[in-house]
Amino acid sequence: MKNGFSEKPGTWFAVLFFALISIGHLLRLIYRVPVQAGNINIPIWASIPGCLVAAALAWLIWRENRR
Repeated sequence: MKNGFSEKPGTWFAVLFFALISIGHLLRLIYRVPVQAGNINIPIWASIPGCLVAAALAWLIWRENRR
């Protein structure tokens, strides 16, 4: 059986990208890093759905690739 990630580098990149985004949001939650976009402060709680959605996308893409 061949490894699907070696045949589909775009899928591997997408899983890695979403996993890194999820880890970034998790680290922001742990270390309470302030983020500002222009004059708007992004609340810390906004990283909760960001972390969950990015992790779910990484997991779903990885799981779909295993089929």
